[in-house]
Amino acid sequence: MTVARPHPNRPAARSLQQASLSDAPRLLLSRIRGLSSKRTLTWLTCIPIALLGLGLFNLSAHAAQLPELTPAFLANNMFVLICAALVIFMNAGFAMVEAGLCRQKNAVNILAKNLIVFCLAATAYWFIGYKIMYNASWVIPGWFKFGGLFFDPTVTPEMVTGGKLVPSVDFLFQLAFAGTAATIVSGLVAERIKFGEFIIFSLILTGILYPISGSWQWNVGEGWLNKLGFIDFAGSTVVHSFGAWAGLMGAILLGPRIGKFVDGTPQAMPGHNQAIATLGCLILWLGWFGFNPGSVLAMNEQVPYIAVTTTLGGAAGGIAATLFSQFTGGKPDLSMTINGILAGLVGVTAGCDGYSMPAAWVIGFIAGILVVYSVALIDKIGIDDPVGAWSVHGTCGIWGTLAVGLFNMNKGLFTGNGFAQLGIQFVGVLAFAIFSAVTSWIAWSVIGAIFGGIRVTPAEETEGLDIGEHGMEAYPDFASAK
Repeated sequence: MTVARPHPNRPAARSLQQASLSDAPRLLLSRIRGLSSKRTLTWLTCIPIALLGLGLFNLSAHAAQLPELTPAFLANNMFVLICAALVIFMNAGFAMVEAGLCRQKNAVNILAKNLIVFCLAATAYWFIGYKIMYNASWVIPGWFKFGGLFFDPTVTPEMVTGGKLVPSVDFLFQLAFAGTAATIVSGLVAERIKFGEFIIFSLILTGILYPISGSWQWNVGEGWLNKLGFIDFAGSTVVHSFGAWAGLMGAILLGPRIGKFVDGTPQAMPGHNQAIATLGCLILWLGWFGFNPGSVLAMNEQVPYIAVTTTLGGAAGGIAATLFSQFTGGKPDLSMTINGILAGLVGVTAGCDGYSMPAAWVIGFIAGILVVYSVALIDKIGIDDPVGAWSVHGTCGIWGTLAVGLFNMNKGLFTGNGFAQLGIQFVGVLAFAIFSAVTSWIAWSVIGAIFGGIRVTPAEETEGLDIGEHGMEAYPDFASAK
C-alpha cells in the first residue's frame, strides 16, 4: 500500500480537527465521501465563520486608518446610495411602460432587453465607462478622458472629514444614469431589433459613447461645456436626449414595423397592457426623486425643494397631455397621460434646482403639450417609435434644456437676464445631438454590417420576437390553440 507523503515543509495533519486552515481544503477534498461524519460536518461549518472573522478583521484594520465618521459623511453617502437605488429601480418602470405599450407577442423580448441592459451597463461602466467620464486624466482637455480600466474604491480620510462621497457610492449613482440612457434606446427600437445586436450597441453606448459626452458637462470646471456655462443639472440632455438620439438612429436604420404604415398613413398598433404601463409610469415618477434630488450629491436644504419642482413638472405634464389628447382625439388617451407625466419630468430635469415652483409647473405643462404633437409629427414623417420614446426623452429633453435659458431664476431670459444663457443652452443641445446621432449611426451601421443587419426577419417579426428571439411566450396560458 502506498502512503501519501506530507509536504516537506509542513507537518502532516492526522485529522480535520487537527488541521490548519490552509491544510483543511486538501484534507476535505480527500475525504469528500465522509461528509456523513458529524464531527466533519461540525468542522465544516466553521469555515464560513473563520472566513467571516478574517474579513471583519481586515475591514477593521482598514477602518482603523480612517478618522471617526462624521454625521455629514454618513448622511451624504446614505442619501446618495438610496437615490442610486431609486434610479436603478426605474429600470422596472421603463420595462413596464415599454412592455405595456407594445404588443403581447413581444413582451418577453422587451422585458429581457430592459433587464439585461442594466447588467450590461453595470459591467461596461465599471470596466471602462466611469474612468472615461470622471475618474481619469484628460487626454484632450475638456473633451476626452482616459486612464485605464476600473476605478479605485479607496476611501481616504479627506473624504470622511469633508463629508464627501466615497468612490463606490458615486460610481453606483453615475452608473444608474448610464443605464437610463441605454434603456431609452430600447423603446425606440422595440418589436423589430435583434436581441444580440441590441446587447452589443448597449455595451458601446454605456462603456464609451455616453461617458465621453457626459464628461463634457459633469466634470465641474473641467469639461468644455461646463466651462462654457452650459446648465443641465440632472440630465435632460446629458442623459435623456442623448439616449433618444441614439435610439432614433436605430429606429431610422431599422425602418418601421410591419403594418405600421399603409400607403404612407400611420396605423394604430395598440399596446397590450395599459395597467402595467400605468404602474411603470408611477414607478418612474418615484424613481425621479432619486434622479433629480440625488443630483445634488449631498443631503442639504436643496433636496426637498428639487423634489417639489420635480413633482410639479410631472403633474403639469400629465394634465397637459390629457387635455390635448382630448382636443386632438376627442377622448382622453391614457397612453398620452403616461407619456405626458414622463415628458414633464424630463422637461424639468435640466433646471429643477434653479426654477421657481410656478416656472417648474409651466415647463412641465409645455412638455405635456409638446409630447402629444411630437408623437403625431414622428408618425407623419414616417419614423416608427412604438412607445413615444423620442417624443418624451428627445423632444422634451431638448425643450427642458432650452427652458433653463428662459426660466432659470438667476440666468433666464424671462427673469430679466438676457439671451446669453439661452444661447449657451442651444450650443449644448446641438453638441450632444451631433455627437450622439453621428456616433450612434456609425455604431449601428458597423454592427449591422458585421452581423448581417440589426433587424429580425419578417417571419420572426410577424410571429413575435418572444418566440423568434427567446423561444417562449409572456402569457402561455392565453395562447390560442393551433
